[in-house]
Amino acid sequence: MEQQIANYLDYLGLERGLAKNTLESYGRDLRQFSQYVSSKGAKSLIALDRGQVLLYLDSLRRQGKSAATVSRSLAALRSFFRFLHREGEISSNPAALLDTPKIGKRLPRVLSSKEVETILYHPTPSSPVGLRDRAMFEVLYATGMRVSELISLQVADVNLIAGLAKCTGKGGKERIVPLGTVAIKAVEGYLSTGRPRLVRSREVRALFLNRHGRQMTRQGFWKLLKQHVRRTDIKADISPHTLRHSFATHLLENGADLRAVQEMLGHADISTTQIYTHVTRTRLREVYDKAHPRA
Repeated sequence: MEQQIANYLDYLGLERGLAKNTLESYGRDLRQFSQYVSSKGAKSLIALDRGQVLLYLDSLRRQGKSAATVSRSLAALRSFFRFLHREGEISSNPAALLDTPKIGKRLPRVLSSKEVETILYHPTPSSPVGLRDRAMFEVLYATGMRVSELISLQVADVNLIAGLAKCTGKGGKERIVPLGTVAIKAVEGYLSTGRPRLVRSREVRALFLNRHGRQMTRQGFWKLLKQHVRRTDIKADISPHTLRHSFATHLLENGADLRAVQEMLGHADISTTQIYTHVTRTRLREVYDKAHPRA
């Protein structure tokens, strides 16, 4: 099974060009399934049927996994078995006709403009890491990038004169996003004073570096953000994606076109972007209820 999973992941990476993080997610789901069926005595995937897949999904539910997690696992299995069927390794897809669990749409957590400002200005630009953190937060909020896109930026990807940045999104798709004047100033400060003191090797092309002079990681960024938020009076649980959600919502609240926001976020389908129209309507209702004397 391990070899079949490896072949499938190679196919996703080489032929379909899926991102590294997506491949890791698929790999985790498939190996977890492989471990489950192996523990039940299965020697190969050839003899597996629909009932065994259902038992596995039920085991996930009994472990308390969310509908979203079960749905993601089913999607991974369905795609994996489809690949094996196409390759002639199994006679049918045991996950093909299984119903996907219904997932209620959950509105993303969005920060107020004041809360965003509190986070952006928390790093003190008096040290290399302070300059770096300020620049990273400013760029993330100015562009709506995913964290994986932010940490993958190279110095050459940022044109501070034109006020633009080139980032690579899901599936290796490149897009150009504008940088605001505040973000440009923060990156200028980091490049002139902060990065030269962090870089250990002149061969490092990554824009944002850790203390060891290597490219910042997703985990490293997450820890830094958590540390800064903990030192503010913001009590909500904030993730790196919260700044992306806030970027999109604040643009729409101030009259930005939905198609333009879709392009800046790098969404392939506008229906993904439309979740933010629900967020803005919810926020407008909250403002109305608080401000209108007859609400």
